[in-house]
Amino acid sequence: MSEPQQTPGTATYDVIVLGAGPVGQNVADRARAAGLSVAVVERELVGGECSYWACVPSKALLRPVIAVADARRVDGAREAMSGRIDTDRVFARRNRYVADWDDSGQALWVKSIGADLFRGHGRIDGPRRVTVARDDGASQTLTARHAVAVATGSDPVLPDLPGIEEARPWTSRHGTDSSTVPGRLAVVGGGGVGVEMATLWQGLGSRVTLLARHSLIPRMEPFAGELVAQGLTEAGADVRIGVQVTALRRADPKGPVTLSLDDGSELEVDEVMFATGRTPRTGDIGLDTVGLTPGSWLDVDTTCLVKGVEGRWLYGLGDVNHRALLTHQGKYQGRTAGDAIGARAAGRSLDDEAWGDHATTADQHAVPQVFFTDPEAASVGLTAQQAEHAGHRTKVVDLDFNAAQGANLHADNYPGHARLVVDADRDILLGVTFVGPGVSELLHSATVAVAGEVPLKRLRHAIACFPTVSEIWLFLLAAYQRDRD
Repeated sequence: MSEPQQTPGTATYDVIVLGAGPVGQNVADRARAAGLSVAVVERELVGGECSYWACVPSKALLRPVIAVADARRVDGAREAMSGRIDTDRVFARRNRYVADWDDSGQALWVKSIGADLFRGHGRIDGPRRVTVARDDGASQTLTARHAVAVATGSDPVLPDLPGIEEARPWTSRHGTDSSTVPGRLAVVGGGGVGVEMATLWQGLGSRVTLLARHSLIPRMEPFAGELVAQGLTEAGADVRIGVQVTALRRADPKGPVTLSLDDGSELEVDEVMFATGRTPRTGDIGLDTVGLTPGSWLDVDTTCLVKGVEGRWLYGLGDVNHRALLTHQGKYQGRTAGDAIGARAAGRSLDDEAWGDHATTADQHAVPQVFFTDPEAASVGLTAQQAEHAGHRTKVVDLDFNAAQGANLHADNYPGHARLVVDADRDILLGVTFVGPGVSELLHSATVAVAGEVPLKRLRHAIACFPTVSEIWLFLLAAYQRDRD
């Protein structure tokens, strides 16, 4: 291992990581495993967006809502449900899982792997150089022998609308760190964040109106958004699709917000949340010093090496490369890039062909994603339309989950649907989508099948236990076989 070399105000490491969220932690861990010295720079909380304002708090808040919904689907259990969710206890549960926004535990983890943590705003200052500006006004200059890995994440985008500053809208952070339930909440945006936040706050007692320009969760199969919209409507939310906000006003800072809509109507709510996209946190990290455009997404190769920068030293990981704005996918990139950095530093050849140890092939072919709505929506790989546009000759198999007895035992009149997208020439799965209660736990089997390109002839020998929701695999594969024969 190359030891850090330090003089007052300067230090040299093998690898410098900008961002101490899950993605940065993974690349740091893999670089340390390769025997390299590592500096980690973080301007906010060690653990990043996922730990304190996204995945962890949102799922901690959603779980009680979904648990109640699941109980109400089972005869005998629904009769035991009375009263409302105890929101104080729900918020306290969220606070436990985010450690009350105290990052000392995660900071200790960074130390435990042998990396050094620098708190402050890190900016690239030319090739392999990073300047860290601390809150106390002091600065530190770090130099990397081998790599600088940018894992700074992304920020929510607010649209440029009249009155938006006056309205003081929520973003995704407000949606997960708030501890007061608004009487009326408008959620603008039909993507994953929008549908999850609508599910959450409707379940906690808000009267939610979800406004979406197009269909819900448009990157999944169309039926996924339709079933999620149906579930939200049945829960009491007002789901409006094909509607845009044109202006906002909030004359009294403590009063309601009025939204003007493009259909000529107005909507008055107590709070409005925008879930209308993300932008990379690359605007003030010194990209211009190495010939890149500040605020841009980073274009990377299969090892996550940034293109257009000489010397093979700058990596872009997680949200900043815009491949898949998902924590688990960013962590996968972090592990892969960390191993690639270690191999390059040691002068070893890279295994960067498709599905190699140093290739992020799954980013193109097997990205799993789950929306923890009611019902849940989960998918991996290509939709039928994506597969067709990619030139595949496909066979699509659709089934309702009530074909599987295990599903009906899990929830009376189980509300769910499943789809396989099959490469008809190679007899392998290109994509799988599940919608229904608890389907998030089915997704990894589908991910293994897609990433492993398991022939369907072999996949039928993977037997699901009876009676489980996973029995849907049996019926999907049988339907495909019947149609093929």
